[in-house]
Amino acid sequence: MRAAPTCPRCFGPLHGPSAVSSAWRCDAHGDVLPYQPPWPPSQTAVEEMRKNSLVPVWLPWPLPAGWLVTGFGEVGEERRGVRASVVALTGPSLSQGPADLLVVAEEPGVGLGAAFAGLDGPDPGEGFDTGPPNAKIEVLGHPTPLWCVGAAADRAVYAGEAMGNWLWTIAWPSDAGCLIGLGELTLLDLRDHDLDVPFGAFSPRLED
Repeated sequence: MRAAPTCPRCFGPLHGPSAVSSAWRCDAHGDVLPYQPPWPPSQTAVEEMRKNSLVPVWLPWPLPAGWLVTGFGEVGEERRGVRASVVALTGPSLSQGPADLLVVAEEPGVGLGAAFAGLDGPDPGEGFDTGPPNAKIEVLGHPTPLWCVGAAADRAVYAGEAMGNWLWTIAWPSDAGCLIGLGELTLLDLRDHDLDVPFGAFSPRLED
């Protein structure tokens, strides 16, 4: 049996739908879509994400050398569909030890990317994209601008827009952000591709 859903903005507990309301409710953030218990890395998880997600499921492909897919997450429920997706990856860092990367696609206002970034608001924040972009990555073959977003010191966060949804990349430790800053990632939508995805051990970053 899977664990209970949590708030996508703070990962706190939710009050489920009741006789008087069909909404999921967080004591701190009000009515929200539920962040479902993350999927461990497996082909079953890939198929579930491809089947249910109404937003892209972004996967860097080809994967950077030494990197593996380490889990999946989603925000939504059966009645309204999945409105945010997250793909976790783990690989070598520039410093000692492993690095982690989360790639999030979400509708505005969901708040999952901001939560993983350590931000209070549901979106990157007003004016985050007023200057020139800090990075560009390929998304479905098109150069896509991303901007650095101020976040916790232990991670590097970039945000932008792709296919009408927020696109977030959150990397730990912060020097792992060079994958994004140097434009080394090419993203495709896993919903549209049947790939032989290499899996690693489950990423605890999905349970923050």
